[in-house]
Parts: sequence; C-alpha cells; structure tokens
Amino acid sequence: MFDKFGFENSAAPCAVDLFCGAGGFSIGLERAGFDIRLAVDSWHLAVQSYARNFSHPVICADLSVMSGGEILSKANTKRGEVDLVVGGPPCQGFSIQRIGSDYDLRNSLVMDFARLVDEIAPRIFIMENVPGLLGKRGRALFEAFLVSVGKSGYEVEAHVVNAADFGVAQLRRRVVILGRRRGEAHSLEMPRPTCDPRSYLTVQDAIGDLAPPTLPKAQPSDPLHRQTRMSELNLERLRHIPPGGGMEDLPIRLRVDCHKAGADKIGHRNVYGRLASDRPAGTITARFDSFTRGKFAHPIEDRNITLREGARLQSFPDHFCFVGNQEDIACQIGNAVPPLLGEALARAVRKALNSSCSVKDHILEQTEIGLPSGTSD
Repeated sequence: MFDKFGFENSAAPCAVDLFCGAGGFSIGLERAGFDIRLAVDSWHLAVQSYARNFSHPVICADLSVMSGGEILSKANTKRGEVDLVVGGPPCQGFSIQRIGSDYDLRNSLVMDFARLVDEIAPRIFIMENVPGLLGKRGRALFEAFLVSVGKSGYEVEAHVVNAADFGVAQLRRRVVILGRRRGEAHSLEMPRPTCDPRSYLTVQDAIGDLAPPTLPKAQPSDPLHRQTRMSELNLERLRHIPPGGGMEDLPIRLRVDCHKAGADKIGHRNVYGRLASDRPAGTITARFDSFTRGKFAHPIEDRNITLREGARLQSFPDHFCFVGNQEDIACQIGNAVPPLLGEALARAVRKALNSSCSVKDHILEQTEIGLPSGTSD
C-alpha cells in the first residue's frame, strides 16, 4: 500500500527547516510527506509569512546563538532522532555579484549550520547555497564546512543544480550539499532532472494566464498582482528594450553613466532588461521588483513583473501569503528555495529513508534483534 505522497505506507519522516525564510523549501518538504517539527529564521517578516502558511511551529531566532539542544526541545524530539535538517544560510557574502572584500560576517552562518548539524545529529542534511560557495570567495569556507561535518560523522556530496531541470520556469543555479550520517543503511542520491533544455518551462508557461495587473492606486483582488510604479525615464527606457533584451539595447543617451563606457568596460550587463516569453526567466533575485536590477520587466507590456509573477517564476502556489511591503515581499520570494526544487530534493531523501526502513525491517525479521542507536559521534 502507498500513501498519498506515492511512498509505501510508513510513519512520516520528521524534518527541521533552518534559515527557513518564508517557507519555499518547507512547501516541498510537506509535498513529499515530511512532518516538519520546527522552522527557524531571524527575519520577523519572513517568520510572519511562514506562520500564515503552515500549521507547525516556527520561531524567530538568531541561529548564530541558538543551540541544537534548544531546537530539539522546541521540536519535541531528541538528538539523533531527526530524519532531515535543511537550510540555506544567507549567501550574500560570497555571491558572484558582490563587490569589495571577501570577508562578510554572514559567511559564519554556514559554520553555524555545521555546528547545528552536529548538535542535532540528523540522519540526513541538505544545505542550499549559491555557486559562489564553491568558487574563489567561498572555497575556504566550504572546505572548513566539510572538515566540520566530517568530524561530526557525515559523508558529504556537493552538486550544482539548475532549478529549471525540476520544472521551475527559471534558470537558477544553486549548490546543493547532501550529508548522510555514516553507518546509515540507505543510499542517498540526487534526484534526476524532470526537464531538459528542450522541455524547460517558459515565462509564458508560468505567468501567461494571469490577467493584467491592477494599477498602483487601485484595490487589487490579489495584493501581489499590483503594477509597481515606474518613473517616466524608466518607462522611456523600457520602450526601447525588446523581449529578452537589456541595457545594451538602449540608446547611449538613455543609459546610466556607468553604462556609457565602451562595451568591454561594462559590468553587470543583465540589467534594465525584459524577460523573453519563450524562455525561462533568469535568476529571480531579492530585487526583482525593479527591472533596473536585472531582466525583470514583462516580456511584452511596459512594466515590471508583479510580485505574483515573480512568485510564479519561483514556483510558489497562488494561495501562498506574504507579509510586508513590496521590497520585503520581493526579498522573501527572491531568497527562497523554489518549492519545486525543494520537493524534488525532499522526495529523493524520502526515497532513501524508505529504502533504509525496508533494509532494517528485513534485518529485524531475519535476526529478531534490536538495531544500533546510530548517533553522529
């Protein structure tokens, strides 16, 4: 017999979501049948959004000073009994778009995640982050993370994934780090892509059915589908940009000063841009509410995409509620793990855990003895 999630009937595995944001990964966890015992984030607005959409506990707390013991107590469980810990520590410190010093205080949160993995001792953990974690800025931190979780008893794999491979209408590359407690009787594997470049969902697939947004001063039926204000200068700029185009399509007179230099001297080219209807979006960032920050204008209409359209491109369902002003909500959406990517990862873990249960049940039937407790020490 199988449950409604497509797995053999068994007790739902339990999970804890750290650095949960508004809850993109948690949507995927629930869809895969996980019992989420606790979610934690330090941003009060994201926590309020999370609480609007889930019935399990979520707390606003600084994970850099919170202990694993506190998390276990609030999750009503014990060390070694959590099946899965997921988390996406803030990544701005080693983003490839960052300018300036490699040092950023937020980088230390990656090591706090490693510390909490040790203190909670889950069977499996998943950490999601930007590809820069494996690059020049992040390499030393990543290697320190590997040493830390290795000492805690985990075998680790790092994979660069594209959210578009899992049905998200967005070319979003991320690093997924899978950790498996040594001695576990399961084989943990990355999920296989469900799409390839020939079958990627496009912007049209994701937002094409939405009616035009309401004007800024009108009372919208959907608060997230309100047209954002745009200056006359930016409207003039946008009229020159074709679908899929950007800053380089602007006449020199309409470019900002830093873009008036020769083509070989211009950085951050993917700004002042439009989406293309027939392709996936580029990465939806925390500032997708302004086309001056990327290719975030509507493919055809002379406007920025709405918050609802951004949420669709991240694969959030329309019923999901967000708390905050325009900038706050854009940040929550742009920083989230796309729910469809989270679901694919959660299903892969669920499959591994189910295979582990089957192996253990078989051993019990054959030997009629108890199983080892299996801690991370």
